[in-house]
Amino acid sequence: MDENRSMDFTNKAWDVLYDAVDSNYFRDRDAHLIYSALQKRMKFISFGEYLKRYIYRQACLEEPFEEVPLKEYQQIIKGAFSDNYTPQSFDQTTAKISALSKKWLTQQTVRRKVVFLLGFGLRMSVADVNEFLTKGLREQGINAKDPFEVICWYCYKNKYGYPTFERLWRVYNETPPNSLDVKLLYSDLTIGARNTMNSINSEAALITFVSKLKTDKNYAQHSVTAKKCFDELYTRAREIVAGFYNNDEAEKGRKGHQKVYTIDDITESDLEHIISSAIPVDRHGNLTPSKASKLNAQFAGKRFNRQHISEVLAGNTEVTRFDLITLNFFIYSQTLDEYPNVEARYSSFVESTNKILERCFLGELYISNPYECFVLMCILSEDPLGTYADVWEMSYEQ
Repeated sequence: MDENRSMDFTNKAWDVLYDAVDSNYFRDRDAHLIYSALQKRMKFISFGEYLKRYIYRQACLEEPFEEVPLKEYQQIIKGAFSDNYTPQSFDQTTAKISALSKKWLTQQTVRRKVVFLLGFGLRMSVADVNEFLTKGLREQGINAKDPFEVICWYCYKNKYGYPTFERLWRVYNETPPNSLDVKLLYSDLTIGARNTMNSINSEAALITFVSKLKTDKNYAQHSVTAKKCFDELYTRAREIVAGFYNNDEAEKGRKGHQKVYTIDDITESDLEHIISSAIPVDRHGNLTPSKASKLNAQFAGKRFNRQHISEVLAGNTEVTRFDLITLNFFIYSQTLDEYPNVEARYSSFVESTNKILERCFLGELYISNPYECFVLMCILSEDPLGTYADVWEMSYEQ
């Protein structure tokens, strides 16, 4: 129920933001107010809490949200899985549904496959499953380049249960790769794959599509669209950093000996040095471990560092929503002249970031994620990057 404040993650997060930024002291003590709000009032919302809230609403439970015992949620899951002919796992297991459901209801996060299983067990819609993926797991929505997820999507879309999924999965496994010679609209980009997936209107079209994915060189790779967005933002950020360095050289006044930095001179270490400038480093120049930060529980390791950037650039790890948000925040923090009015800057940042996230099927900015709330509060300050750095610095103080 929306009136039950204890389960209204979004409104509670907006209260935290407005209480901080609307304070008469925000202009002079922005970092302190933001740090206090994050540490005392914001918490990382676990997957289990999202699952409880979903069941609470779907089952129309009447007792206060925080008073519903865990066993009641377990019984609802057990009954729903039985009614919908859904097993306790996609794979063979000896674990009982009671034990598995307890884990799902109490864990910080789960594997993607658990969300898809719950999609069948709880008769979720496509929108429900996508919300669990983007908000509950902070990951990409249903992957149009993964045959397993595409077949699940087809079943959710048409309100088919697990037995239909099982049959279609068996047909997929028995169909030789590319054996169905039908022209597809599919392209390597996530957007192209999703457009083709959304055009599927029959089992024959479904099997044709997923049989192509079976041997496609880009099948199961990371999102091409998200990587493209990352590269665009990373290039712009490097241009800004090169400008920093060139201005510093000019200020030194060494005429005739001034080095002119280009984008090619800017490395992952340079970005880390500027964006994470306030985080202490060890004698080897590495950032102090995240667990040393008092905000580690809220941010859950969403820290920008050169190792992660290198892995993304090499295609060895997935681009996350937090990578895209952080890079876009950095770019906006260095274009203050374009937005002298903080409200206009905030609106433009939100619109721009949401377009990027939606393009990558990562969902819009979600203020209940403490890190995203933090970035939004910083963008409303007079010096966004300075405030961002100050809050990080406070979190590492003894």
